[in-house]
Amino acid sequence: MTTPSRPAIPSLADLPLHGARVIDFSRLLPGPWCTQTLGDLGADVIKIEQPEVGDYARYNPPTYKTVGAYFNGINRNKRSIALDLTDKKDRESAYKLIDGADIVVESFRDGVPRKLAIDYETLSKRSPSLIYCSITGFGNGSKLGRVPGHDLSIQGVAGTLLKTVEPGQKPSMPSYQGGDFTAAAFATMGVLSAYIRRMKTNAGCYLEIPMFQSLISVSNVGMSGALARVAGYTGTPEMEPWGKNPRYNIYPTRDGKYVTACLLEYRAWQRFCEYIGRSELAPAESWADRHTNHGARTGAIRQALADFCLSRDRDALLEETRAAEIAICAVYTVDEAINSEHAREVGVVGFSEHPSEGRIPHFVDPLAAAGLSHPARLPSPALGQHTEEILQELSTQTRKAATGG
Repeated sequence: MTTPSRPAIPSLADLPLHGARVIDFSRLLPGPWCTQTLGDLGADVIKIEQPEVGDYARYNPPTYKTVGAYFNGINRNKRSIALDLTDKKDRESAYKLIDGADIVVESFRDGVPRKLAIDYETLSKRSPSLIYCSITGFGNGSKLGRVPGHDLSIQGVAGTLLKTVEPGQKPSMPSYQGGDFTAAAFATMGVLSAYIRRMKTNAGCYLEIPMFQSLISVSNVGMSGALARVAGYTGTPEMEPWGKNPRYNIYPTRDGKYVTACLLEYRAWQRFCEYIGRSELAPAESWADRHTNHGARTGAIRQALADFCLSRDRDALLEETRAAEIAICAVYTVDEAINSEHAREVGVVGFSEHPSEGRIPHFVDPLAAAGLSHPARLPSPALGQHTEEILQELSTQTRKAATGG
């Protein structure tokens, strides 16, 4: 089957959210990633930031010349206006922006939006069709609702840190912000769903997206045993993709590097065993066997895979297994990952021109391949970079409204 050709890079007017306006009060990760995605899809995203301080993520290392790589990576396609929401004049400017907007995203702690008078109850009276998305840590109104929702806290309370740890061992620090990104993804899905419904009914919507609940909701595999026990069953045996299954594991290579072996399906395991001349390690098995530890055969399976991987250098091994269509793949460093041949082939990294930084890289939105987002438009804004521009737009809109123009 041939792969369909990729559509041409769309114009701004052709993007699905062209014409929509998003007011972004969020900081750090979940909210800004959500609003960046909405901006990638064509929305006009206005990032309202506290004067002089702005989004705390601006100060996260490393930086290019002056702009943080992390901040730039989750704040493209936005304009920044600096407003002090405790100041009456600035708050009125925020209200005028919201009056002309479709979507508001915020990530304040419980009670702060009401204190600043930008809570949903207040804003929906001004704009009943407003879509308001609040990204929280543990959920507003809950006992933990005022606890800052940092990713590590969320992962600990959600049970993900102990899944691969033996009793009595200290869990490892996670290498991925699972709580942050799952909440960001649910926020994006929720906003888009509410926007589609509003196109049909003109109804506004209040969404609260707790990081805790978002992470729990995508933990079906890790929590399948716990769910079964909630229903009154033993919950055992559980699926085994956590290190005890030798056919779904990590192995060292001769040059001190590592590879992953993902040979769960019987046909994949049989193919590997035939390739290494060990067909006796692949007796007939059922589909239920694929996610077990393989019982008495565990040691022999693990040894065969370990011997095979240790007999070759990593990159030579990868070329060999790729040609044989065997699912043994690299364990790369982050630098190797984004500079790999495969990353270049599929276009993971793009470049854009930044007014102060020059040509800097960014990760390309996967939706760009379908023509739903533009691969590169606006770089991340400086704090308050567009304040005068946006206030001038408001002034023009007010003047036109007053004259009926």
